[in-house]
Amino acid sequence: MTPPPSRRRRGTTGSAAPTRNLPRRGAVRRAQAITTYGVGSLVAVDQESFIVAGIDSAAEQWPLDEAPVIREPRLARVLGVRHFRLPPASGDDSRDGIRVRRFPLWHHCPGCHALDHVAKFNSPPGRNECGECRESLVPSRFVVACEDGHISDFPYRDWLHRRRRGEGVSFSCDGRMSLRSSGHTSSLRSVVLSCSCGVPEVSMEGSFRAGALRELNIGCRGERPWLKDAPRLSCSLTPRTLQRGSSAVWQPVLRSALSIPPWSDTRVHALDRHWDKLRGCTGLAEVEIHLKYIFDGAPSPVSPQQVLDLIAAMDAEDPSGEDSPDRDQEQRYRALRDLEYRRLCAGNPEDSGRHTEEFVCEPPIGDEKPLTGLGLVTPMLVKKLREVRALTSFTRVVDPETSSESHEAALSLAPTDWLPAMEVHGEGVFLRFDEELVDAWAELPAVAARAARIRERHQRVLADRASDPTRIPLSPATPRMALLHTFAHVMINEWSLDSGYPAASLRERIYAGDDMAGVLIYTATSDSAGSLGGLVAQGEIDRLDRAVRSAVHRAEWCSADPLCIESEVSGAGGTNLAACHACVMLPETSCEHNNGLLDRALIVGTPEDPSIGFLSHLLAP
Repeated sequence: MTPPPSRRRRGTTGSAAPTRNLPRRGAVRRAQAITTYGVGSLVAVDQESFIVAGIDSAAEQWPLDEAPVIREPRLARVLGVRHFRLPPASGDDSRDGIRVRRFPLWHHCPGCHALDHVAKFNSPPGRNECGECRESLVPSRFVVACEDGHISDFPYRDWLHRRRRGEGVSFSCDGRMSLRSSGHTSSLRSVVLSCSCGVPEVSMEGSFRAGALRELNIGCRGERPWLKDAPRLSCSLTPRTLQRGSSAVWQPVLRSALSIPPWSDTRVHALDRHWDKLRGCTGLAEVEIHLKYIFDGAPSPVSPQQVLDLIAAMDAEDPSGEDSPDRDQEQRYRALRDLEYRRLCAGNPEDSGRHTEEFVCEPPIGDEKPLTGLGLVTPMLVKKLREVRALTSFTRVVDPETSSESHEAALSLAPTDWLPAMEVHGEGVFLRFDEELVDAWAELPAVAARAARIRERHQRVLADRASDPTRIPLSPATPRMALLHTFAHVMINEWSLDSGYPAASLRERIYAGDDMAGVLIYTATSDSAGSLGGLVAQGEIDRLDRAVRSAVHRAEWCSADPLCIESEVSGAGGTNLAACHACVMLPETSCEHNNGLLDRALIVGTPEDPSIGFLSHLLAP
């Protein structure tokens, strides 16, 4: 990553614009630039702190010549872009990298305890240290952010002079502020602010309360420091105080898709720029003429019949030539999941003569009778898959799972025709439940009642976060959804003990709908370690039978029982029942729903009513 140029000694208080060929300050993996240190996030490098810059092409924030193009036509159409780009590499062989800006701008000196804007410390050129005592400056531990994604420096001067603000007295203080720790405790009470104007000292205690800044009439400044030359926006929200390193400061909004036929054949990528013309072809002869023109007479890697099949698939998914305007992005995204589910059910057998296929899915060999008592139908071994994960926006303060689009912060000032993304190559196992058995189980009154409790709490959270009361999304927390989600977590924990992959390297993909009841568990690594074969081997009939039975027995007891199994509410926003970190919760990288909509009792039952567990019969002595 590349920092902004060094400040002048007594320059302006704003951050300078980044330029090319600047010294590198740190390095992150390309995958981290999507999931952990994406646009708008804060990254610590040595004793300095920066915010990752946006992707505006006009501002040349990303060196596009070092950001390879990623193709995934279905996901691109859903998100309204032409393609995706891998973040620039930050290795020694890279000329450039991801640009960053200094943030927060308020620093303090651990030597003289001065607290001020970084530009007022009179630092030597190219160095971030106090001009008086030569101590390295420490970026502010605290920032303020609102639910719309705006972020600013903590208002230290207003907080210190809050008594005058509370009395409605206008004041103007240019005194020198100091920040020190009393050392008595490690709490905020020991972080003390003072000013040379003589105002009484004030600690940081209470600054994290939800209404702390509202009581001082301190509103959001509408600042977007990750975007170059971004004007301040009018914002009526009250900001919250956050620790600079808190996960609430930045949470990515990701959209992903599997590469499935016919687009999973890498040979079709050669036609990416020509579909506008090819889509108008009506016969083999016309397609053949276009292919000769495209490849300048050389042999085409794709046959004319394959091109017609691709056009037919494109028309079936998008009859009008572009996604219908009456369907919002979420509906199109759900339709994308439907296509994936059907392809996972149908499979795509391995062809030894083709090495260009990125999706290989076929059933295991063997007698499926052992699976009958598990409620499962034929599993599918996904021996080869490719997933593209795109960073569409991000949120602050609020969870992306419960936020609305109006609370999502943009990656650029102006719309772009591409988005940052990463691709994952790996393997997986697709498990599908018998829908008739699931439907019969879901109709049990006790099961419906538990699912209703989760759905009501989740719906309440969605309503609280919605900016438009007339467009509150419906909670997906049905009995089927909660069962599939919890089952996926239980199996990931079980397979992490046998497959050779830790739980953090496995990921779930839930397919829950009126005509879907499946989970895909696959490797979530972005390197060659994602295809070692250990996970696919767990999908063989005999191993799968043992693994499911073992996982259910393991989920029967939790070290937090009986509190866990008897819990009336748990999890963020109260969207879980019997679920905690000691039993079914997973690392954040593994779960699609941020460890929400979980209930272990729907699998193993409760001591009072074992029948509500879909697989509780496996626990019978």
